[in-house]
Amino acid sequence: MQAASVFLDLDASVSKACRLIEEAASAGAELIVFPEAFLPGYPLWVWFIPPGKTHPLRALYTRLHANSISIPGPEVSRLARTAGELGVAVAIGVNEKNTEASNSTLYNTLLYLGPNGEVMGKHRKMIPTAGERLVWGQAAGCDLDVFTLPFARISGLLCWENYMPTARYALTAWGEQIHVAPTWDRGEPWISTVRHTAKEGRCFVVSACQAFHRDDVPEDLDFKSDYLQDIEGWINPGLSLIADPDGKIVAGPLEEKEGILYADVNQDQLVGPRWQLDTAGHYARPDVFELRVRRDQRPIISTYTDGETGDIVEPH
Repeated sequence: MQAASVFLDLDASVSKACRLIEEAASAGAELIVFPEAFLPGYPLWVWFIPPGKTHPLRALYTRLHANSISIPGPEVSRLARTAGELGVAVAIGVNEKNTEASNSTLYNTLLYLGPNGEVMGKHRKMIPTAGERLVWGQAAGCDLDVFTLPFARISGLLCWENYMPTARYALTAWGEQIHVAPTWDRGEPWISTVRHTAKEGRCFVVSACQAFHRDDVPEDLDFKSDYLQDIEGWINPGLSLIADPDGKIVAGPLEEKEGILYADVNQDQLVGPRWQLDTAGHYARPDVFELRVRRDQRPIISTYTDGETGDIVEPH
């Protein structure tokens, strides 16, 4: 799915997502992948406003936070209901509030919705890249997981998390067959990354990016007049694509327009290519290399009511 958010407007972005889910489902899609931070938009200002400009950064963060979601929450329920009514799975990038603690930090999150209308899981981006650290928190990685659908096992990483070889390997070892890669990145190096990830993991890779035009930034944002005055046309051309387990591009790249890319998954393609290369099978060398993944959750705060027994009471 290559589409632009209704920038910093959560309700409108959710409505657009539901319309696009319906469109893709009507064309026969069973898994629908949206770009990174689709709800309610990618904080592109981090690449234009100097980090010392506290006041414009604070104002934009406040507006982004006001239009970000909680999981669970009403926006999630609406999206899940749409997926369930249509019998499709959805992977969508969202800005998520840390409702488990201060409710003020935002995470770049990949939300998974199942064809039964339920939330399958979520994954918070472990390492925001460069300027993104001015907006998103650094997540623990305890939510890395692979989900079983009727046609394949799916998982994914957000944008430059795909440059983390140990993260990719963990998902491969847990049996993923379709890898989703919502992103803001574009261009030839990223396209090569998508193809390499597909070839290495012997999986389909779906890279979904926003085709985002300067006109998509609302006029009421001072950011547009103060920092985008020299930008004409496309801020991000998109270049979404799908690669097969041989690393071949089977759909896209789609440039400078919104649209939906489709690819058929042949069940034989999920196994046959691994005859030659199975990085978490016969190509693995556990006698030489060892990977440990910490999946225990570490809450920001736990309270104790009995110092002798150490019984934990969760905050209300």
